[in-house]
Amino acid sequence: MTTLSVLLTTYYRQTLLTMSVLLSAPLCQAALPNMIEQSLIAANLKDNDISMVILPVSDDTQHNHLPAAILPKNPANTLPTDVTTVSMTENKQTEQTLTQPVTLEDGSVIQPIFKESAPLLVQDNELSMVDANPQPAIQPLTTPLYHLANQPRTPASTMKLIPTFVALDTLGQDFVWQTQILHTGVIINGTLYGDMIIKGSGDPKLTHERLTQLLYQAKKAGISHIDGNIILDTSIFQQVGKDPAAFDNEPLRPYNASPDGLLINFNSIQITTLPDNHGNSQLSYTPMLADYQLPATLPQRHASCGSIEYSLAPKWQTNQLSFNKNMPSNCGEHQFYIAYPDVTDYARRVVKQKWLDLGNSLNGQVITHNQLTATHSANVHSTKPKNSPPIVALKAWQYPLPLASYPSLPLSAQIYDINHYSNNVMTEQLTLSLPVYSANKTTLTSNYPTALTQISDWWQTHLSSPPPMMSNGSGLCRDCTVTAANMAELLQYAYQHPKFATYVDSLGIAGVSGTIAGHAHRRPHSQAIGRAWIKTGTLDNVTSMAGYVKGLSGQDYVVVGIINTNHKLNAAKARPVLDAMLDWTAQH
Repeated sequence: MTTLSVLLTTYYRQTLLTMSVLLSAPLCQAALPNMIEQSLIAANLKDNDISMVILPVSDDTQHNHLPAAILPKNPANTLPTDVTTVSMTENKQTEQTLTQPVTLEDGSVIQPIFKESAPLLVQDNELSMVDANPQPAIQPLTTPLYHLANQPRTPASTMKLIPTFVALDTLGQDFVWQTQILHTGVIINGTLYGDMIIKGSGDPKLTHERLTQLLYQAKKAGISHIDGNIILDTSIFQQVGKDPAAFDNEPLRPYNASPDGLLINFNSIQITTLPDNHGNSQLSYTPMLADYQLPATLPQRHASCGSIEYSLAPKWQTNQLSFNKNMPSNCGEHQFYIAYPDVTDYARRVVKQKWLDLGNSLNGQVITHNQLTATHSANVHSTKPKNSPPIVALKAWQYPLPLASYPSLPLSAQIYDINHYSNNVMTEQLTLSLPVYSANKTTLTSNYPTALTQISDWWQTHLSSPPPMMSNGSGLCRDCTVTAANMAELLQYAYQHPKFATYVDSLGIAGVSGTIAGHAHRRPHSQAIGRAWIKTGTLDNVTSMAGYVKGLSGQDYVVVGIINTNHKLNAAKARPVLDAMLDWTAQH
């Protein structure tokens, strides 16, 4: 082939790849590959139930941007079932064998349909990098595949790919939130004659451990007793509270937690159960709640363990937690999470307990900034202590003074948790943070309209397709829509971004990690195992996957598949269709 022919071929291929995304209509409406068609038939789905894009994103396999493939060293490992669900709270991953229907973190219900053993779920210490050099005998795809690519679909949690990338582009991977402590009054001999103010920054992952470190900064600054109140300032986010039962009438599930300017520990509590020798289970709680009764023991009953957090029928009452059923006897030591129904009351109780646990004391109460305004008809700056010391400078009472600041985990770590484990409330915190912290910010507070407008403006500035319809950032919504072409264009743009490595590292790896780890069980011989970086999504009528695949030829691909139906969808049956999409792409 002449040099001119090579140049023309390269130019034509690159032009084709670019125009395929820039045009609102697909270049061609190819028939679905047979592997995917057969999977649709097996799932009792039709061609028009799925939108799909498979898009080559590089024209030089020697300079691709995806990492090397990651494969298990010991593929002979087995698990007892072919259906595994991953639930995530506070960066702890739990695998559950399904013997009954289980609700995932984004509201979907998986029905168990497989009984036989299936190979492999890799452990973190059983991964190996494999040579990603192209295999000459395998030909890459040269023409994008589009199927109903412009059909608006409900994306479920694949929506998280949008705000996480917008944040990475506008804030940078090293961005941190700073939660501050301020005070009014003066500090004399270890006593604060005034109020201590904790000013929320919108940090998506202010865990109870990190809250302890923040409060310890105040102790180090010389405060051991507060002759006043602790005031929680959540004003950075305005009117973002929600009814945790509104989406699916499951208010105790952590995925329904409400965002907040001072969100602590995902507004959830971890309960650990341990059977004793007297037919009871001992219960412990993390974090503890001040002035609230939590039962220390629970009698056992003869029943299978299952999803004990809900089979126990817990109920948050005014001043105590109660369980309406006893503990199943075969659970052994077990951990589970339930969400507290009131995000502000939860924060007040946790902050007070943590403050006291540090050996400190408090004369007043833990209240919110809004409560202070309503009660005293004044803002936080005019709060006066109960017992004034003999001599003080008047200005010291009037203006809050900075005392301590505690940084969050960097944005790169936050989007890893969001995309790897599909954490809904962290996504909402990140989305709402965009108007406050962007370089061109015009506001000190945020709400959903301003945050979603900023994402829409970013989209129209950087991309050519119409922006998606969003009512929140997490995808836990039924009025949100994107097209497969929308998502493919975003992913192609991200592929060329200087911080693409951070973005792709946040995604689960097919058959290896994250919410796509179960791919290896469902399709144990798939070529996509270790070669696909994917965000998944599931609602009761949605199954979706979007991300990247490294083909055996060395070619990198963007892949998007979104299945929507007008009826409840058995995710365990529908997900293998998208598994087939990953496998088929990886074979090229």
